[in-house]
Amino acid sequence: MLYARSLLAALVIALCTGCATGLNSAQKSELDYYDARGMAVTEKSPDLGAALGLLPGGGSFYGREYGFGVVNLLTWPISILWDPVSGYDAARSINYQATKARVNKMQESEFQALDERLTSKEIDLAQYTVERRKIEKKFSNF
Repeated sequence: MLYARSLLAALVIALCTGCATGLNSAQKSELDYYDARGMAVTEKSPDLGAALGLLPGGGSFYGREYGFGVVNLLTWPISILWDPVSGYDAARSINYQATKARVNKMQESEFQALDERLTSKEIDLAQYTVERRKIEKKFSNF
């Protein structure tokens, strides 16, 4: 009996580590920067991910972490301790990736338009350089 409890405790500890990976501090700052400027994409609601984490595996499934979802489903109700955090962090991570893709696409589009203006001789090289710096500053996150 003691062996089974020890094994179960080790399993729970192993399952808890790494479940709530989330964003690092630089990524959080970057997402907040884009959010403040209206460029953030919200594919998933972090609050809904946290709320669904109270259901068996709900937060992980919502955050597209299907492996963790199955584990959390099997370990429910203990998974209530970490699955809301996993759901919240997974939703933020999805939003971060979507935002990065959107911002990169917007920046590339503006660079292409600027390149076309230079090619058509609508602007000279000095104006091109100034405009390029403005675009880089607009999309830089710090």
